[in-house]
Amino acid sequence: MLIRIDAASERAIYAQIADSVRASIAAGRVRSGETLPPARVLAQGLDVNQHTVLHAYQLLRDEGLIDLRRGRGAVVTQAAAGIAELYAGAQDLAARAAELGVTPAALAAIVNHAGTADGGSSPNAAPASTPLREEEVGP
Repeated sequence: MLIRIDAASERAIYAQIADSVRASIAAGRVRSGETLPPARVLAQGLDVNQHTVLHAYQLLRDEGLIDLRRGRGAVVTQAAAGIAELYAGAQDLAARAAELGVTPAALAAIVNHAGTADGGSSPNAAPASTPLREEEVGP
């Protein structure tokens, strides 16, 4: 797995490391069940502090993309398969949007709106015209 960082970037190095791992997962270069390089080895290879790599790994753990286990290291979770699938779908969506002349900013706004309870088709969202009964509101 290739991890790149840009020391001149304003983005924090731990975030760049996490971004690189996410990109590898999304592209299918790293699959669920695979072990990431040990923090010490990666830190030495990137010439950064080991705690910087651990911070990136903790961020990925908090996102549910890796498990951190003593003795096993950082292992990519089953969520990786879903991320790779979503990435492929996003590539198709971006290509279709480009065909239609939709700008990346407009597409991002559309996706963001579709993912919200009021803009998307969430099965739990009540239609705006439906009044809530008192028992649905709670105490």
